[in-house]
Amino acid sequence: MSYLTNSDRYLANPDRYKGSMQYRRSGKSGLLLPAISLGLWHNFGGVDTFENGRAMLRRAFDLGITHFDLANNYGPPPGSAEAMFGKIMRSDFAPYRDEIIVSTKAGYYMWEGPYGEWGSKKYLTASLDQSLKRMNLDYVDIFYSHRPDPDTPLEETIGALDLFVRQGKALYVGISSYSAEQTAEAASIAKELGTPILIHQPSYSMFERWIEDGLQDVLDEHGIGSIAFCPLAQGLLTNKYIHDVPDNSRAAKNTGFLEKERITDEVRSQIRTLNDMAAERGQSLAQMALAWVLRNGRVTSALIGASKVSQIEENVKALDNLHFSDEELSKINSILLRDVNA
Repeated sequence: MSYLTNSDRYLANPDRYKGSMQYRRSGKSGLLLPAISLGLWHNFGGVDTFENGRAMLRRAFDLGITHFDLANNYGPPPGSAEAMFGKIMRSDFAPYRDEIIVSTKAGYYMWEGPYGEWGSKKYLTASLDQSLKRMNLDYVDIFYSHRPDPDTPLEETIGALDLFVRQGKALYVGISSYSAEQTAEAASIAKELGTPILIHQPSYSMFERWIEDGLQDVLDEHGIGSIAFCPLAQGLLTNKYIHDVPDNSRAAKNTGFLEKERITDEVRSQIRTLNDMAAERGQSLAQMALAWVLRNGRVTSALIGASKVSQIEENVKALDNLHFSDEELSKINSILLRDVNA
């Protein structure tokens, strides 16, 4: 529970750093991130209930989650997640700003015209300034290039990130969804400029393993951390879709990104088998999926989403058991019809 006075003023749990939360160093930097971070991609926008979002943010911080991840286009509508978070920063989190890591991004479509998306210095600069205003912040802790731009020179995009650090608008910078080759090039440019890339944010889950094919090696080589988004595969790696598609689920929402067509009979069968395996480990499927992402220390943090407080509480308990035997890992691969040596 959050610690409240009669006036509903938020006071953080005094034992928030005494629980099960782990903090991991991001690459070779000095920054520690919680093993579980909270993303505001869904359920914190203008179409969602403010009080529910507020309750989730409060509970997350009470559990030791110090990192909140946003982007300029999160909502819907775009910008509304940052605006909502800005209200919470002002009303609840202001006394704790120095304990909180706030990240945001720019790269996807945000406004009309030729300067409203991708990776130009013009767009990135305008977007970060807008984000800071929406969130009532003087700086963000991490600013990302949200996606690589095929038409803008990488030197310009990374140069803009370097500029923001020198201006004091961001403490660290990162990239998201860059390939292994693009990441290596970006890291070299950033190193020459004197503002190293702190972190990479890729998609990664039992269902989505592309980062194992070279990207993780590049990150290790350049001392860059990683934070996995969609570690629960948009909710597929939970017990939510074992039998059907609930009316309040992401797959049922018009504003969601998980399509009903993706939840095939084969996928349901895999989920049911994984769910049985998780029960044998004394975990929920979501807890096992998060533990799998964090299992060997190569991922700094798993970025969760949530629609209610209980999901955050459940996910944090994944940290109670991050160990997998070789037999368990092979079984997971076989369930997902993958090479057991992968």
